Amino acid sequence: MAGRSLKQIFSREEYFLPVATNPINLGQKTDLARKPKAKKNFLSHKWTLFVVLFVALISGGLGAGLAFVLSSRPFQQRQLSADEAAVFNRNADSMTSAIAGVPTLTRPVNILVLGTIMLTSDLPDAQSKPKGKYLAEVDNNLNGMSDAMLLIRFDPATQKVAVLSIPRDSRVNIQGVGTTKINFANYAGGASLSAQTVSQVLGDIPIDRYIRFNVNGFGKLVDALGGIDIYVPKKLKYQDDSQHLYINLNAGQQKLNGSKAIQYMRYRHDDLGDIGRVQRQQAFFRAFIDQKLKPESITKFSEILGIIKDNIDTNLSVEEVLALASYTSKIDRKSIQMHMAPGRFSNPGEFDNLSYWILDNRLLAKLMSQNFGVMKSADASTDNSSQSLRVAIQDSMSQPEGTKKATTLLSKAGYAQVFAASDRWTKPIAKTQIIAQNGDRASAEKLRDALGIGEVLVESTGDIESDITVRVGKDWLQANNIPLKPVKATSSNQR
Repeated sequence: MAGRSLKQIFSREEYFLPVATNPINLGQKTDLARKPKAKKNFLSHKWTLFVVLFVALISGGLGAGLAFVLSSRPFQQRQLSADEAAVFNRNADSMTSAIAGVPTLTRPVNILVLGTIMLTSDLPDAQSKPKGKYLAEVDNNLNGMSDAMLLIRFDPATQKVAVLSIPRDSRVNIQGVGTTKINFANYAGGASLSAQTVSQVLGDIPIDRYIRFNVNGFGKLVDALGGIDIYVPKKLKYQDDSQHLYINLNAGQQKLNGSKAIQYMRYRHDDLGDIGRVQRQQAFFRAFIDQKLKPESITKFSEILGIIKDNIDTNLSVEEVLALASYTSKIDRKSIQMHMAPGRFSNPGEFDNLSYWILDNRLLAKLMSQNFGVMKSADASTDNSSQSLRVAIQDSMSQPEGTKKATTLLSKAGYAQVFAASDRWTKPIAKTQIIAQNGDRASAEKLRDALGIGEVLVESTGDIESDITVRVGKDWLQANNIPLKPVKATSSNQR
C-alpha cells in the first residue's frame, strides 16, 4: 500500500452509503438512517457476460486462427509468482484434451471472475482529497477492489453451468489482512489472494483459473455489441458528484447502451443495497443469454477483441478458452443456474455499526455440495419439507384473485409459510415462473408439481425473504378461469 493509510484508501463518499462498499470503515460510523431495512436470516451478475462473450468470440474459425498466432496465455497482463500460480494449480489433471482436433473440457472447471473498479484515490501514491473533490476512475487498472465477484463452474459431466455471486460486503478473513470485506482481497493481493480467500470461504473448493475485467471495458463492450434489451422494473436514480457517478434510468423495457448498462449494474441505493444489485446483475445476464448475437457484431470482431485485450486479465490459455467456448455453445439456457451466497445483513450495532453481509455457513455448505461438487459437511443438512419452505407469491398481472388462488392451493398442499412478496413484478409475464431463490431446484420442481403450472428458474431474482418465489403469470389466470384485467407494463418514460 506504499505508505498510504487504510483511511485514505477508503475515503470516497460511496463507502458510507447503505451496504457500504469499503471492506474496513476504519472507525467511521454507518448512517443508520440510510442503512438497509433490517432483514431476518434469508438467503444473484454483471461479469458473467464477459465469460460468455470471451469464450464465444474466440471460438470457431476465428478462435482456431488465433490459436496459431497468439501466445498460450495472450490475455494475462501480469505474470504470477510460483506461489501465486500454485493457487490455481491444485488440480493436477488437465482441463482439456483434443477430440478430432477440437479442444474439449475433460473435467469440471471452476473460474473466479472479478469485476474491478479503481479510483485515483486508491492509487498507492494518491493524496487525500477534500470531500466532494472529483475522484476519477482509472480505466485500465485491474488492481482495485472487486465490485463483483463470481465463481463459475463448468461441468461436462452434468452439462450445466453453475454461477455463484458472492456479495462484495461478505465478512470474511483474508490472509495477511484480517477480518474484513471480501472485495478488499483483490486490492490487497490480486487474483491469487482473491482465489485463496474464496476457496477458503466456500469449503476449500479448488479455483482453476481467474478472469478480471474492469467496469469501463464493460461499457465499451456493450456498445460494440449494439446494446442490451432489458426490462428495468423501477426508476433508478442516484448522484455522486465526487465520482462523477450519475445514475438516471427510467422504468420499463428498453435498450441499454454501455453507459446505461454501467448505471444499471452499479445502482445499489435502495433497501436491499448490494443484494439488490446482485439481483439486477442476474437479470442482466438472463437478458443477455436470451438475446441473439447480432450478425453485425461479428464484423466488429477486431474492435471487440481489442476491448477485451485492453480490459481483461486472465490465466486462461487459448486452448482452454476454445474448450470453454465449445462447451458453452452446447448449453441450454435452463442449464445455467445462478446462485447467491446465502446470508443476512448485519444488524445495527452488531459490528460497531459497520455494514456487512454475514454468510450463512450451513446453507452455504449445502449449496456448494449440491451445485459445486464440494464435499457436504456434517451439519449442512436442512429441512426442505413443504412446511419449512418460505414461499413468496409475486403478482405480475395486477389481479389479486390470481395470487389468492395460488396461496390457497399451496397452503392446502401443505406449504405452511406462503406469503405475498414485498413488491409486485411490474412487467406482465405470459408464463408463471417458479424461482428457486436459494438454489434448491428439487424443491422448486416439487412446488411446481403442486401448483400444476410454471417454469423453474434457478436464480436469486425473487423475493429476498423466500426460499421459492412464485411469479404469477397470465397462464395461471387462464388455467383457473380468472378474468384478465387490463394491465400495462411500466413504460420506459415513466418518472
